[in-house]
Amino acid sequence: MPEIDNPVVDPLPPLRDVIAAHGLAAKKSLGQNFLLDLNLTRRIARAAGPLNNTTFYEVGPGPGGLTRALLAEGAARVIAVERDERCLAALKEIAAAHPGRLDIVSGDALRIDEPTLFAELGAAGPVRIAANLPYNVGSALLVKWLTVQQWPPFWESLTLMFQREVAERLVAQPSSKSYGRLSVLTQWRSRAKILFDVSPRAFTPPPKVTSAVVRIDPLPEPLAPCTLAGLEKVTAAAFGQRRKMLRQSLKALTPDAEALVLRAGLDPTARAEQLSIADFAALARAVAGAPGPVPD
Repeated sequence: MPEIDNPVVDPLPPLRDVIAAHGLAAKKSLGQNFLLDLNLTRRIARAAGPLNNTTFYEVGPGPGGLTRALLAEGAARVIAVERDERCLAALKEIAAAHPGRLDIVSGDALRIDEPTLFAELGAAGPVRIAANLPYNVGSALLVKWLTVQQWPPFWESLTLMFQREVAERLVAQPSSKSYGRLSVLTQWRSRAKILFDVSPRAFTPPPKVTSAVVRIDPLPEPLAPCTLAGLEKVTAAAFGQRRKMLRQSLKALTPDAEALVLRAGLDPTARAEQLSIADFAALARAVAGAPGPVPD
């Protein structure tokens, strides 16, 4: 892996020129909104650091704004997965400008097995993930990375851009309107922090909402003991009917939901949004010991 000691000057044309040259109008069907401000993309790249001697995995690079920033700020290597074949020519120009440092993979990131891909490309050790995620698959990709069986995971950190509303869900605390399944899943295994907002004006075309960059670092072990499968079951049932008390909402798991909640040491009249991560873990452990079959 090449060692990059100092950030380098980006030798490529402005992104607006690249987009025009390749006819890259953003597709709404792919959730695309291109970032054109290289100062902003470099800020995101630095937030994903350290960059030296590090491999980065980027999903949905589009014309390569963040890709260029990662390379310019010193990333030793970037593996970029792009579903839109129209963008591949622009990405190849970046690869030519940074020989040996950019691998371009044409494919759907939701279907890719990352550890296998990295092994095929000879990327050793944990990687850092950095991406301006397409809005329509951002949450699904995050859940994919948070629910890998092996923990600590194959990734060392996630620096991702989401709609501000989604970002707030990742860091939400109990008894807040944003607190939900994604909050529990994220905070059970990792530490999430909103770093800064990004105005719609930074994108082409500008979305109707503000975005936010979030940094997520994995915890050495989950916040409270339980199985991932158990946690997913109880959060799906509880938040599926979040306005109802647990003794009612958890009947999807067992006919005697009240006994289940009591076995977990919780109040059957509580609602999902009032429970802590540890409370949900206690419910998951109680479900694992409950008599009778638990639905998959």
